[in-house]
Amino acid sequence: MVVTGGTSGIGIAAVERFRAEGCEVIALGRRKTKDTIQIDVADHEAVGRVFADIGAVDVVVNNAGISVRNLAVDITPGQWQQVLSTNLTGAFNVAQAAARRMLLDKGGVILNTASTSGLVGYRFYADYNATKAGVIELTKSLALEWAPTVRVNAVCPGFVVTPMQEAEYTPEMMEELNRRIPLQRHGTPKEVAGLFAYLASDEAAYFTGAVIVMDGGETAGSLASTPSFDV
Repeated sequence: MVVTGGTSGIGIAAVERFRAEGCEVIALGRRKTKDTIQIDVADHEAVGRVFADIGAVDVVVNNAGISVRNLAVDITPGQWQQVLSTNLTGAFNVAQAAARRMLLDKGGVILNTASTSGLVGYRFYADYNATKAGVIELTKSLALEWAPTVRVNAVCPGFVVTPMQEAEYTPEMMEELNRRIPLQRHGTPKEVAGLFAYLASDEAAYFTGAVIVMDGGETAGSLASTPSFDV
């Protein structure tokens, strides 16, 4: 199996979880490590070459993503393109390269990391939100095209404690968010990885085209639109 964005946060938790399950896991990431193949998922040809080298693949956790906190009026063309290229174009590149092998083999499972940001509006992340909404619709479309051979699902985490989250939110902001989330805390990468493991298993064989929200109750209320706190 393959995990993109496999060097930190949810990605590395997924790598660890699937290896603990006995899977042979290949991690892809922007940073080169001894256990990671370095790649920019926005590079269509590079993604194709990597999957050609990997060969047969049965599960892909399509997790690579970036975000930059900024006012919509201040988003530069370069920033917009970078976020779009990684989060949406990259997700498509990886899914396409994997499916080209799965459809000719025994099938497989593709799990796309979307976000609650693709379901509701959030200030300061217009580019990121747009890409995650795109990932959700991409998931549904691919699920229809590739059924019944390949199952494609999207996972929408809410606020999860990751290096990306901690880089953009102060401790005070994190604490305030915890007070507003119904379960009173952020999620953990390990919890999201556990959901990936379930969706990749035969127990989830009837899931495809699904958008599964894992957010501690965040989107059950009005956290996203609360005017007294800028999230």
